[in-house]
Formats: sequence, C-alpha cells, structure tokens
Amino acid sequence: MAVRFRERGAVRGRLGVLAARVVTLWRGAGVQVRSTVAAVLVQALVVVAAGGLLLLLLRDDLRQSLEASNLATAQSVQALAEVDRPDLQAAIDAAARRRAAVQLVDADGQVVASSADLRGAAPLLDPATVGTGTHHAKVHLPFDDDAYLVTSLSGEVDGARSTVFVAQSLGTGEDTLHAAAAGLAVAGPLLLLAVGVATYVFVGRSLRPVSRIRRTVEGISHRDLSERVDQPPGADEVAKLATTMNDMLDRLEGGEAVRRQFVSDASHELRSPVATLRAAADIALTQPGRTDTADLARLVRGESQRLDRLVSDLLLLARLDERGRAGTDAGPGPEREEVDLDDLVTEEHRRLRGTTGLDVTLHREPARVLGDASALARVLRNLVDNAVRHARSSVALDLRHNASHAVLVVTNDGAPVPPADRERIFDRFVRLDESRARDAGGSGLGLAVVRDVVSAHGGSVRVADPDDGAPGTSFRVELPLGGA
Repeated sequence: MAVRFRERGAVRGRLGVLAARVVTLWRGAGVQVRSTVAAVLVQALVVVAAGGLLLLLLRDDLRQSLEASNLATAQSVQALAEVDRPDLQAAIDAAARRRAAVQLVDADGQVVASSADLRGAAPLLDPATVGTGTHHAKVHLPFDDDAYLVTSLSGEVDGARSTVFVAQSLGTGEDTLHAAAAGLAVAGPLLLLAVGVATYVFVGRSLRPVSRIRRTVEGISHRDLSERVDQPPGADEVAKLATTMNDMLDRLEGGEAVRRQFVSDASHELRSPVATLRAAADIALTQPGRTDTADLARLVRGESQRLDRLVSDLLLLARLDERGRAGTDAGPGPEREEVDLDDLVTEEHRRLRGTTGLDVTLHREPARVLGDASALARVLRNLVDNAVRHARSSVALDLRHNASHAVLVVTNDGAPVPPADRERIFDRFVRLDESRARDAGGSGLGLAVVRDVVSAHGGSVRVADPDDGAPGTSFRVELPLGGA
C-alpha cells in the first residue's frame, strides 16, 4: 500500500512538473503564437461540435428516411393482401427490385409470401413479440453482411391477423455516414491549418507597427528625447498607442528640458553667493590689512542667509515635484492640519511694521484652511517680501472669505506687472528686471514656491490690478476653506 501511494505521488509530481513547463512555455510565447493557438483551439472545438452534430443529424435523417420507406412498402403490401389481389407477388418483387426484402406472415407464423431473397427463410421477427401496429428493429440477414432495418406492420386479412415485414439494408446509410466522417476528417484539419496560418499572418501584420514602436522606444535615451515613433494610419488601438507614446515622449522631453534648465539656473544662483564668499575670503587672506572684521562678518552672514533661502526654496520645490510625480494632491507637509490664516497674516503684519518703513495696512477676517502651516507661512512670507521689494511707499494685506474659499490679497504700490508677464513670473528663476542686482531682485524662486505650494493645497494664485484702481500690483491667492 505504501509503495502504491509513493507511485501515485510520483505520478502527481511528474504531472505537476509537466503542467509548470506548459505554463512557462505558454507565458513565454509571444502574442502572435498565443493568438494562433487560441484561434486554432476554438476553431477545433467548433469543428468537432459542428461535425458531431452534423453526423448525428445525418444518421437520424437516414434512419427516418429508411423507416418511412419501409413503412410505405409495408402499407402497400398490406393493402394488396387485404383485397387478395393477384398482383401481390408482383408488388413484393417490385419492392425487392428497390433493394427491399419483404415477408407476409400469417397469424400462425407461416410465411405466406416473400421476396426472392427470403424464400424458404423463417420470419424476420417473431410475430408474437412485435405486437400490433408498427415496429422497427435492427437485424442481420443470412444473405448479406450488412445490418438491415426491419419494419413490421400488423393487420387483418380475411378476418385473420397477418404481419408484413419489410427490411432494407443500413449499409448505404452507413457508407454515407462514413463518407461524411471522412470528409470532416480531411476538411477539419485543413480548415484548422487555414485558420492557424491566417491568424498567425494577420496578428503578425497587426503587431508589426507595435514592434516598430518598441524598437524606436528602445533606441531613445534620456540624452536625446526628440525622436518620435511612426504614427500608423487609422484610429485603431495601435494608432492610439503610437499617439500615447508620442505624447509621453513630448512630456518627457519637456520635463527633461525643464529639469536641465532648473539645474543650470540653480547652479548659476548658487555660484553667485559662493563666488562672493570666496572672493571675500581671498581678500582677507591675501590683504588682511584691508579687511574689516565686522564688514566681513556682515558679508558672510548675508550671503549665508541668501544661500540658506535659496537651498530651502530648492528643497521645497523638489519635494513638491516629487509629490506631484507620486500623484498625490496632499499638501507638501507630512501631515495636513487646520491652519488659521488670519493668525499667519497678523504675524506677518507685525513683522513688516517692525522691519520696514513702509505704510502697512491690514484687513483680516477669520479663515481656517486645511494644510501645512509652515508651507503656507512660506507662501505669505514670499508674497510679502516680493511686495516690499517692489513697493514705493505702501503694502496692503487683505484676508477675506466667501462660501468655500479663503481669499488673500497682497498689494504693493510699485510698478504694475505687464499683463504679458503675469503668468511667466511664477516660473522658476524668472526676473522681470534683469538689470537689477541679485541682492535686490531675489533668486527668482519665491513666486514659483508660492504657485507650487498653493497648487498642492488645491488653491490658485494670480496677478491682478488693485481693486480700488490705484497703481500697483495685487497677488490674489484662493485656498479651500477647511471642510469645504
């Protein structure tokens, strides 16, 4: 018993290995091969099912035709026997010429009349067992190797019961079935072969543009994203794939161009304070008599603060870009919390009044949003610093809210931003007045940080003219209220 169990386990193990190999081969085959195999298998099922049904229907039709022919002959012989016509034997002989064997048997089981093939033979069926009415049976006759279908019909002749037996060979019908089966056996594989070849060719031609797209994409590197895949004619799935691939390459090329420009601009911005610090250090080392310690300390502190702001802005923008690529719409901080914007505006107003000589006005309404408090404080600080940098005499902070959004407006009375530049100034490292010193003009990242942080919080920012029609520029920020 244990040996039998081990043998069964070994057989199951071999079957499992074989199934695993088949699955591996199937997965490794290409779409063209798998489609061909699937089409041939489906067509084979259809051919087998349709061929089997056809043979069954043909067999039943042949049998029904033979039964109907036997019954008609039996009824004719029975009618002649009832009227006792002298041409009964002639009718039996005529039926024999139609390849039918006929017997007329009386109630005692004696053969009254028969065709030449059955003369001297016993009744084809026992009259006592066939009963009345019509009965069909399959028998073998002594004079032929083929099976015969016998139909019996009972009736009354001169008041006595008689039975007519009519037999016809099943060989012709069986030959027809064999011929049909042979035809299916030949035509079926040919049909499967034609389906397989046609599927293989058609699928291969359909996948040819996909192969070209794959080869083209394989040859594209990050160093040159200008190449595009060929756009096949039509609007089928392959054409849509080519369109999608070209759109993706357009986005990648645009993103790569932005990245390279960003790296170039960032390197340039970082180089300036580093060069200033290096020059100051060189002067302090080579000409110590010309260097004032306090001036050097102020210079180092100022450039260090500038580097700190620049690096902080770059890190924040990089973090926002990374979260955008990850597909999240959450704020830039690790957690989202309720933030009172009116508190942030109050703190910034207090800072401005203590650090600038500008006329600073404030209007605020309670407004609470959901987001990152430090990032939103950075937005407000950047907008206020930008306003101070360009203001002539005054800066205004205005915080209001409507049914769904908090609206923050920071206005300065400096030169207005030209309408053509009101979108461009939110790009990274953009300065509208390139002739200004970098110390006065900033790094060009502050407004980019504002736009990205506000967008990450589901809000919007734009440049507008002051609401009261006075000269100057207003930056209008809208943020969804908490719970809105």
